[in-house]
Amino acid sequence: MAQLTMIQAINQALAQALDQDPAVIVFGEDVGKNGGVFRATDQLQARFGEQRVVDTPLSESAIIGSAIGLAVNGMKPVAEIQFMGFLYPAMDQLASQASRLRFRSAGRYALPLVVRAPFGGGVRTPELHADSLEALFTHTPGLKVVIPSSAYDAKGLLLQAIDDPDPVLFAEPMKLYRAIKEEVPEAPYRIPLGQARVVREGRDATVLTWGAPVWLVHKLAGQLQQERGISLEVIDLRSLIPLDEETIMHSVSKTGRALVVHEAVKTGGFGAELASRIMEKVFLYLHAPVMRVTGYDTPYPVPQVEDEWLPHEERILQAVHELLDY
Repeated sequence: MAQLTMIQAINQALAQALDQDPAVIVFGEDVGKNGGVFRATDQLQARFGEQRVVDTPLSESAIIGSAIGLAVNGMKPVAEIQFMGFLYPAMDQLASQASRLRFRSAGRYALPLVVRAPFGGGVRTPELHADSLEALFTHTPGLKVVIPSSAYDAKGLLLQAIDDPDPVLFAEPMKLYRAIKEEVPEAPYRIPLGQARVVREGRDATVLTWGAPVWLVHKLAGQLQQERGISLEVIDLRSLIPLDEETIMHSVSKTGRALVVHEAVKTGGFGAELASRIMEKVFLYLHAPVMRVTGYDTPYPVPQVEDEWLPHEERILQAVHELLDY
């Protein structure tokens, strides 16, 4: 089994989707000859031609609008937006059109489109190139939001997203694109949307996270277990919409404590939604309030201070101890 990075796994998934299904079309800014800003589409145009892997003008709204038209007419478009922060100009297409078509047509039309968008910090990019906007899209009924944190998950979730009859925002943590290699099967496989992954089982507290922080939290959980005997259960949500409530509530009911770690700003972040649902569903099992470690309520900062802005080891450890000592 080959050892692949996340970007290689995404490239392989796109190649297999294009190979298996003539309705799949990949397009976006520089995805053709240049292979995309991160090379996720490298060599795909040479293999599948300019009619299947298409370079577009620099217009995010036009990219998503074209994807909607293609999807309505039976294609399965996979649109690349170079950075998630560039989705602001396309928000009208996503929120006003793509997400509503099934509802608006009383189920007569599906909209099988995928929007791939790198996001997150830790790679010294400026604001808009590092913003974590996932909460905006979870607040858009009709749109699914999927976030892989490993090469294996990236391939399986992307192939499933391409098959999905509804629009999917596929948010790719760019810090993880080339950070880790792992075994990825060559044959196509799919991971159902809406199934969280228990990264590490534990008994003292549950940590809910997604994207790049998954690896940091997993490492800290191992250190805490080895050095202090603290047992954390780490859950990678993998999909915010649909959300695997069953796994979340089962874990929090078992441990009695929950910490949410995400890169997005705190106010109105998806951590707030998780805290609210835990309070509604398993309040009587809690030994402490649900806590959050997040980005700060500011625009994404300059590279010189981004390590302090992002959830880091010291802040997460402090929150774990506050949770356990409550």
